[in-house]
Amino acid sequence: MRIIAGHAHGRRLKAPRGLLTRPTSARARESIFSRLAVRMDFDGARVLDIFAGSGSLGIESLSRGAAHVTFVDSSRDAAAAIRANLAQLELVDRARVVASDVHRALGEFGRSHESFDLVFVDAPFKDDMSADVLALLSEFHLVAIGGWVVVEQSKRAPAAPPAPEAHERVFVATIGDHRIAFYRRLDPAPDAE
Repeated sequence: MRIIAGHAHGRRLKAPRGLLTRPTSARARESIFSRLAVRMDFDGARVLDIFAGSGSLGIESLSRGAAHVTFVDSSRDAAAAIRANLAQLELVDRARVVASDVHRALGEFGRSHESFDLVFVDAPFKDDMSADVLALLSEFHLVAIGGWVVVEQSKRAPAAPPAPEAHERVFVATIGDHRIAFYRRLDPAPDAE
C-alpha cells in the first residue's frame, strides 16, 4: 500500500496483521481524493478517520496538506500500525490516534466541541454501522459547516445511508467492490426575524 500524492507520495504504509482490516484500495483512494480535490482545500484541514485500520485515508490527507488528523479504531493492532506509519513518515506531531469504540470516541469529541472539515467512515463491511455513525456526527455537530463526510461501503450493502440532519448527500460512486457516498454539511439557514 502506497501513498498516492503529496509530500509523502510513493511511501509505503503498513497494514495491521490479520483479516479484520480491509485497507481501501489504491483505485478507490485515488477516486475519493480526486473527487475531494475539486471540492475542498486540504491545506489546514482537520480530518477525522473513523474505523481507520492502517490509517491510509487520514495519512493521504496529511500528505496532501491537512493540518491534523484524528484516527479512531477500536483495534489495538490497528492503532499500533497507524502509530508506526505516522512515525515512519514523521507525521506524529500532526496526528492523534484514539484506540476506542467509535460511539465512545464520537461522544467525547462532541463533549469537547470538536469540529472536522473532512470525515472518513469506513465501517467493517460485515457490520456496517455507517448510518449510525452519520447520525452521531450530526447529533454531536462534528462536521464543520461546508465540511465533507465520505462513507465507504460494500457495493452489495443496501443503498447508501440517507443524509443526516443538516447534511446533504451530494453523490454516490461505485468503484470496484466499493460504494462511496459523499455528504456535505449545509450552512444553516439564518433565523427568520
